[in-house]
Amino acid sequence: MMVVSLRFRGSNCLRQRIILSLLTAKSVIIDDIRSDDNEGLREHERSLLELIKTITSGTNIQISRTRLQINPGTIIGGEISYNCHVERSISYYLEVLLCLAPFCKKPLKATLKGVTNDQIDPDLDSIKASSLPLLKRFMGDVEGTKLDLKILARGFKPEGGGSVLFTCPVVRQLQPVQLTESGKIKRVRGVAVAARVSPQMGNRLIDTSKGLLLRFLPDVYIYSDHTKGKTSGLSPGFSLSLSAETTEGCILTAGAVSNSKGSSGGPTIPEDLAKEATYALYEEIERGGCVDSINQSLALTLMAFNQKDVSIVRFGPLTTYTIHYLRHLKEFCGLTFKLDSCDGGEVVATCAGIGYRNLSKPTY
Repeated sequence: MMVVSLRFRGSNCLRQRIILSLLTAKSVIIDDIRSDDNEGLREHERSLLELIKTITSGTNIQISRTRLQINPGTIIGGEISYNCHVERSISYYLEVLLCLAPFCKKPLKATLKGVTNDQIDPDLDSIKASSLPLLKRFMGDVEGTKLDLKILARGFKPEGGGSVLFTCPVVRQLQPVQLTESGKIKRVRGVAVAARVSPQMGNRLIDTSKGLLLRFLPDVYIYSDHTKGKTSGLSPGFSLSLSAETTEGCILTAGAVSNSKGSSGGPTIPEDLAKEATYALYEEIERGGCVDSINQSLALTLMAFNQKDVSIVRFGPLTTYTIHYLRHLKEFCGLTFKLDSCDGGEVVATCAGIGYRNLSKPTY
């Protein structure tokens, strides 16, 4: 039987195409990847493809300059250790693992090494605070391996040196979820990270951010994480991650990271960074919804690859990345979401899952 490959052009949304190719077992051909300058795939994208080979069996990936072909195999999972390219944060790789991990053959225990905080991708503290609880809602209570993300060492750009341990159990099927009420903000938590810099940097971040947040609610607590020695990575830096929890248990996150050593932007002032992170959290709260902007595509994946039952989730205004993902879901799965606009730009997304089952999971 002839296998028909889905064809795409350009380098955009590479992770989306990889995730959907593996979950639907459909081959993908991507042409004209940065063909204007004949650059092709960048180092971090090649590194991501190597990670895919590590967690799967039988996946065939062919790269020829500006062309990429993926013939997906079986998602195995298991215990792995991988050095991520320092051009992008570990979060770049985790986006793919979060979508694939529940459908592995074996529970995933992935030790990822590289950059833990950068200015492009969401920081790991935000993923731990918001992405994992969202994934747990769809997975339910699973015995055995705990769904967890442990930050073993911090690593800022340019040299990295950070390390995290991501563990996730496997399920036969996900559970449908209805998230329609976002509630009101009841508390704010945060983590101020300082690595290979003075501990005062973390304190200045905390004082400035709390000064802004305490104007609106009293329950604000920001932890200080000043790392030393091996746990501080190879480059100096500091960051602030904030998460706001609502009365309905929804979590909205935002953060900011200092300029990397030797960057053209020069040194970062902690007070300015704290204001940037706090204002970003204000914007996320104003956007509304039950899921923050960094987790919209994860929520859509979990809704689509679910039982043949209805899931409903209220989002804030959809990001451009999310809109592209909705189009990819239609191409790969033939699935169309019902989108209802609400006041303030919020969108209620409704869909019936495609009845996806993890046939690789042992039944004993």
